[in-house]
Amino acid sequence: MIIKNGEVFQEDGSFQVKDIYVENHKIVASQEEVTDKTVVDAEGLLVLPGLVDIHSHGAYGHDFSDADGEGLKKILKYERSCGITSYCPTSMTLPEAELEKIFATLKEAAGTEGGAVIRGINMEGPFLDPKKKGAHVEEYIRKPSAEFFRRLNTSCGNMVKLVTLAPNVEEAMEFIDEVHDEVCISLGHTGADYETASEAMKRGAHHVTHLYNAMMPLAHRDPGLIGAASDDPECMVELICDGLHIHPCVVRATFRIFGSERVILISDSMMATGMANGTYQLGGQEVTVKDRKATLSDGTIAGSATNLYDCMRKAVSFGIPLAQAVFAATRNPAKSIGIYDRVGSLSAGKEADILLTTKELELKQVI
Repeated sequence: MIIKNGEVFQEDGSFQVKDIYVENHKIVASQEEVTDKTVVDAEGLLVLPGLVDIHSHGAYGHDFSDADGEGLKKILKYERSCGITSYCPTSMTLPEAELEKIFATLKEAAGTEGGAVIRGINMEGPFLDPKKKGAHVEEYIRKPSAEFFRRLNTSCGNMVKLVTLAPNVEEAMEFIDEVHDEVCISLGHTGADYETASEAMKRGAHHVTHLYNAMMPLAHRDPGLIGAASDDPECMVELICDGLHIHPCVVRATFRIFGSERVILISDSMMATGMANGTYQLGGQEVTVKDRKATLSDGTIAGSATNLYDCMRKAVSFGIPLAQAVFAATRNPAKSIGIYDRVGSLSAGKEADILLTTKELELKQVI
């Protein structure tokens, strides 16, 4: 396949009118390497890398935590139809036996035709701070345990790429010391102060789960986890940009503070994404969704009902430069879980996960 005349997003954030050559779903350097000479005319369109969502619980009426392989396949097909070509299904805080069943569904859904590719599992919980549990069930929260994590990771073929940890709970620092070279440790769902969060980062935790949500706010005398993350040049931060979780002003400020290389846009989507208003489930709890706002019975925001592509478009509408928004939905998440050698940009040798969009970011084709 040859994609001609499109404005192709470059690794430096610029756009260049050039052709892309695809062979066996890989981007190759020259036309001579292409056996299928089918031409796709992208004149007047932007050519973007497929998006990478590393934090999503579900969509289209299904949840990863349902432990339903057929349901996961439907999630993957929905995601790809929305321009998300790489995906990390995300678990909730549940007992070990249930998590094992949930993680086992990856084998059933692997290679779903017409679906996003599963790049790993995001294990959000159960190592959380009960005081900042959000939509997680407190009954199943437990102390961090390397053995617990390794059992689950082994059961799914070492597919866990991210694990959320509250650094202020007992045995958290020991967990970081032991496994930070095995998995990306993300700090979140925590009441940790600045000093505790900074210590966790020095020990090897360089990621933050949905910045601002389920943590102490940034205050001028008590900067907390947010301040610690801004001080750690290695730390990448997730941002739910659905227009409900975070005010547009704070979205803009976050990109100014963390720059174009450390912000990761996520959806944190739940099963109501792509569905009508109504009542749904998240981690065994009832969630009411109205006009894309998902809440528990006590009013707690419970994930989002927006996919990552719409989050990226929302960021641009808030005034984030297009290149920064694209990096935050492609390159940055790919780097955070160690897959940037395969996806996240449109360079030769990488997988041909390609989006064709209008200048207004209307999605026209997913290749």
